[in-house]
Amino acid sequence: MKTTAISSSPLLASEIHNSSLQQAYPSIPFSQNPNDFVLPINRRHLLTSLSVAITPFFASQPPYAAARGLFQMPPPRLTNRYYLVRAGESEYESMGIINTNPVAKTSMDSGLSERGKEQTIKAAFELKAMGACERSCWIWPSITQRAYQAAEIIASVNGVTRSFIVPEYSFLDARGLGAFEGKSLESVSEVYAYDSISPSMKPPPISDGTPNESVEDVFVRVTQLMSILETQYSGETVIIVSPDSDNLSVLQAGLVGLDRRRHRDLSFGPGEVRFVDIKSIPTYKQPASGVYKCLNPPSCR
Repeated sequence: MKTTAISSSPLLASEIHNSSLQQAYPSIPFSQNPNDFVLPINRRHLLTSLSVAITPFFASQPPYAAARGLFQMPPPRLTNRYYLVRAGESEYESMGIINTNPVAKTSMDSGLSERGKEQTIKAAFELKAMGACERSCWIWPSITQRAYQAAEIIASVNGVTRSFIVPEYSFLDARGLGAFEGKSLESVSEVYAYDSISPSMKPPPISDGTPNESVEDVFVRVTQLMSILETQYSGETVIIVSPDSDNLSVLQAGLVGLDRRRHRDLSFGPGEVRFVDIKSIPTYKQPASGVYKCLNPPSCR
């Protein structure tokens, strides 16, 4: 059998090595001296060779034209269709009591009242009449008992399986009303008085663990939620189910660019359904600045 001898000559080995390197990297000067493995190169040659080597790699990458970037309010566009639903009346609401402590959100006392179930069934059929789930839809409810119960009713009426119900564990919690916890529902008007002054004003705090959230706090939460939805889905229908009105009114105000001090103008009743039409921006007149008085200057907006 004929074999090819591989020379052990340093000169021949060096020439073969340098020749192959010269072909691979023509812009780099390699030494022809057998006593030198590679001639030291300067920075200009190195940068030139690197640019030649990496340019084909980047040139071959297709442009990612669909990059969405950071979600902003109001958004220039929405990639999905959205329906906003407030869950029906809760047991606490039927008793006229404010209950926003997240510790109790999965309690049956936070579930739908009998009237709330009727309101939610009506909302479910309204969604069906609107064709919300004709093709398919995702239902994103708060893990709060009444919101999740509402999601199950909506799914049942619209023929949606449980695998399309995605519970949201924090971004859709009912707005924490601090020291108003346990008081009558009528006292919520005091919270909205704060809201009309500045979206950064918080209800008084309380020591039982109930958050005292401003409109801005809620706005941050619902913006994070929308960022997730717009990133996770494209061309889908999403039904957002909230246990209270403020999540939805602040969200809708952000989507249409309304002054968040006036989110109450967009308040939702129990069991109310709305389709988000980004093209339909309400023509609200901004109130005169003299209407609002700052209670704690200069920290007001």
